[in-house]
Amino acid sequence: MGKMNSLNSQSSKLETSQLLCKSNKEWMAQLPEKLQDIPLYNMALPGSHDAMSYCLDISSPIDRSESQLLQSLDKCVPCITRPLIYKWSTTQELSIKEQLNAGIRYLDLRISHKPNDTSDKLYFVHGIFTEVTVQDILKEIAVWLQHHKKEVIILACRCLEELNPEQHLNLVNLLITTFGNMICPKQEYPTLNTLWRHGYQVIISYENDIEKQYKQLWPAAPYWWGNTVDPQELLNYLEKQKQKGRPEQFFVAGINLTEDLSFIMCHLCESLKEITLSNQHYFIPWVKNQTPGDGKKCINIVAADFIDSGSFVNDVIALNEKLLQ
Repeated sequence: MGKMNSLNSQSSKLETSQLLCKSNKEWMAQLPEKLQDIPLYNMALPGSHDAMSYCLDISSPIDRSESQLLQSLDKCVPCITRPLIYKWSTTQELSIKEQLNAGIRYLDLRISHKPNDTSDKLYFVHGIFTEVTVQDILKEIAVWLQHHKKEVIILACRCLEELNPEQHLNLVNLLITTFGNMICPKQEYPTLNTLWRHGYQVIISYENDIEKQYKQLWPAAPYWWGNTVDPQELLNYLEKQKQKGRPEQFFVAGINLTEDLSFIMCHLCESLKEITLSNQHYFIPWVKNQTPGDGKKCINIVAADFIDSGSFVNDVIALNEKLLQ
């Protein structure tokens, strides 16, 4: 009986996830006319924090930005550190296509080059590297966009410190080659009507000064990162940021919890998913209470971990109804 209940629960969860993925495929195309002339940075957009962490490669090298202590431990006892890194670095479970189908329109992409890799391939990274390359995922996104002509995606290329000048050039060329005329130049006023008229579907936020050399690259969108595992501290931080006033263009409020090595060592039997889901009751009311727009305390992009859990995506999209009032 217990096994049957477990199977029914898993089946129900899968059906819910599938329904979510079908319901928001083209939510931008279905917005009321009044919202089609509002710039995207004054609207509420659901985002995926560390969007590519669903396909981390447990046998790949550790990210060079990780602590020296963790890297040293990994050399001595990888059989212990690797499972820990994997379960505390995995922030998403849906594939990139499933996330887009679910309604996500901001993808947090951490891009790097594997240490000691003689090829010019780039991968996504969060603690460890992904199995898939950046090139393959960008192609997948481009194909998805071709089938959803009125949807617009913000690609945030972040945490690029490990890339050298040549690798930056290769990445920028890859982005421009892959998306071509889909890319919205940074001088454009990005309302949906304007984007649709020109066939623009991609806004690239690039976290490096090389951005200034290309009209296709937008400045890095500020990410409000609380850097805490305490949900109340995180929300307090976000409220303080709002008091300071919102940036002029795109910016992100991250409702993602962040653990450190000491916390992990004290919670060896847990995972990032467990602490995230157990604290949803803090985040859901906060999200529903937000307002998009150009006001000082308004929000724009809200990014979360495990975007398929609960009503996060629908709650963020629904905030745009406040712009109709």
